[in-house]
Amino acid sequence: MRLFLVPISKKRAFVYCRSTKLLKKDSYLDRITAKAAETWGKWEQADRGWKKSLVSYGHRVLQRIPYEEWGLKSIPPLNAQRQVDQSGTKQKVEVAFPGNAIKQDKVLGTLRKLATERQDLHRRRMWWSIILAPLTAPVALIPLVPNIPFFYLAYRGWSHWRALSGSKHLVFLLDKDLLEPRSLSTLEHFYSRRLIHAEKDPQRNDNPAIVLQETEDEEKLLLQESDGRELGKILAAPELQIEVERAVVQIRHSLSPERESIKKKHDLDHSKETHSS
Repeated sequence: MRLFLVPISKKRAFVYCRSTKLLKKDSYLDRITAKAAETWGKWEQADRGWKKSLVSYGHRVLQRIPYEEWGLKSIPPLNAQRQVDQSGTKQKVEVAFPGNAIKQDKVLGTLRKLATERQDLHRRRMWWSIILAPLTAPVALIPLVPNIPFFYLAYRGWSHWRALSGSKHLVFLLDKDLLEPRSLSTLEHFYSRRLIHAEKDPQRNDNPAIVLQETEDEEKLLLQESDGRELGKILAAPELQIEVERAVVQIRHSLSPERESIKKKHDLDHSKETHSS
């Protein structure tokens, strides 16, 4: 088991876990998940019809699931880990991160924040999904059409449960001092170019008056969608590509209102100065 702390912007990062096979035999839930993934894969191959439409809509829905949730879901549930290792050993889990993008003394604090800040949200939404799923039973009476609302609520319930379980496992590792942060030179080299690029910030509105309103710790993207593939190669985790792409898109979308707010604030201040003079 190995953790990656991946900074996406100057203030935001996500945690991702690459783990070996924890259990010799898949759990019942794992078998259901694998079967659902197999069915979804077959639907993706459909040329037309409701299956193709459902897959297209489903991909858009999945892209809106917060990147933090996807990251926590990658961490295996704590109970599975305990089934494998009941010896109580103190073997530490490595946390790979770029030391030039995030200071080492902030790594554990960042991980604890990622582990705890969404726990209540995942718990509430998990139970709401479980409660609402049975209410969709009448949809199953429609012939030839699967009960999409039920499957969606069931998936979201499972997703929130998995993220909650991952967050609890991460808190356990933090509380037991079982994490060992390690800055990788390959990651530092990768991020060194991104940090320089972020300082230039090609997406900034080239208005010097606006720049004066911004502080040194202003939020800026460090990565682009295209960086996911290279980052996955560096960490030997190709699945990171989609995680990075999703996080970049979501953070960029959230930054747009912030930039607009800065511009409006400047325009308002400038207007007040003009009137007062």
